[in-house]
Amino acid sequence: MSKSAKRLPELCDLATEGLRRMVFPDLRVAHTMRGIGTVNGSGTSAEGDNLRYAANVAQGLGWLDEEVQQDVLGGWTAIDLAINCIERANRSGEPGAVALAAWAAAETAGIFTPELFAILELALSSSTPIHTVPCAWALTAAIAARHLGDTSQVQAMATQKLRQAQSASGLFPHVLPSTSSSWLRRHVGSFADQVYPIQALSRLSAATGDQGALRAADACAARIVQLQGSAGQWWWHYDTRNGEVVEGYPVYSVHQHAMAPMALLDLLDAGGADYRGALALGLRWIDSRPETNEPIVSEADNVIWRKVGRSEPNKLARKVGAVTTAMKPGLHLPYLDAVLPADRIDRECRPYEFGWMLYAWRSRGVIDQLRQA
Repeated sequence: MSKSAKRLPELCDLATEGLRRMVFPDLRVAHTMRGIGTVNGSGTSAEGDNLRYAANVAQGLGWLDEEVQQDVLGGWTAIDLAINCIERANRSGEPGAVALAAWAAAETAGIFTPELFAILELALSSSTPIHTVPCAWALTAAIAARHLGDTSQVQAMATQKLRQAQSASGLFPHVLPSTSSSWLRRHVGSFADQVYPIQALSRLSAATGDQGALRAADACAARIVQLQGSAGQWWWHYDTRNGEVVEGYPVYSVHQHAMAPMALLDLLDAGGADYRGALALGLRWIDSRPETNEPIVSEADNVIWRKVGRSEPNKLARKVGAVTTAMKPGLHLPYLDAVLPADRIDRECRPYEFGWMLYAWRSRGVIDQLRQA
């Protein structure tokens, strides 16, 4: 990973600089930074407010020096930001925001949040389906806070839901249980639906010695690495039945520089397989890719543009892929890449992308901390 090792500090510095523009004085975090012009250096505009992203930023900044945190957050620290998320998440009741806030509270601020774990326990025990990503986050939060308070019920229920949903291919669906989705979508799982369970199950194994959890994480990781594109692309949608790609695009930059590293390095640290070669290949896509020659890193704007996708109306390829593979596993329309080429850069950058990048590369050692807790 020599070339990647040289590039990583530059990308992490870019992320730190970019986050300065994404945090408002009252510790709210923007939903997105949208490119104003059509070329790099045209400027960006902050839009919206996102609680999930605020927790992500706290998690990432928490691994940097306090002086850097204060510089980015206007005098506040990552602990302040994590604490600010607790009450907001409690009011929202949204499982994803609650899980991230509980995780950040425990790991970043060292605070146990019984009110947030009560919400998660209710969500996990309900007959209402839950999405895979917040379920995985709930498990990771429970593991992060288990030395601070009783998180055993959330840990047990989230683990059970994930393990029961994992298919023979090793992949996870988008919603738990998958049968709660329509027939067009129940076989589809996104990249996020794979990486967060890999991370959660790896940490469960490290914290408890559960070798079955490590095998489950290894099986999922092995499949997505096997399917990785020749230029390092981490593809978007998978068929959980046969472990194949439903639709590859868009390729998201955060998958390349943050989410895949975060999960696969946790897997390695927990005793699983070593996929650092795949991570290096994925990182190289950031600077060199077959889809477009236009750079997606804008040093002038302090952003990495969000994704490279198809030139298509209203997510047409995604819909076509879901329909054809629902009808028959592996069925794809010919000439799709020629008709809907993947050559369009989405000129957005979201705060969680930089929060996760800093977390992925600065949080090494958390697995050993879990073993010792």
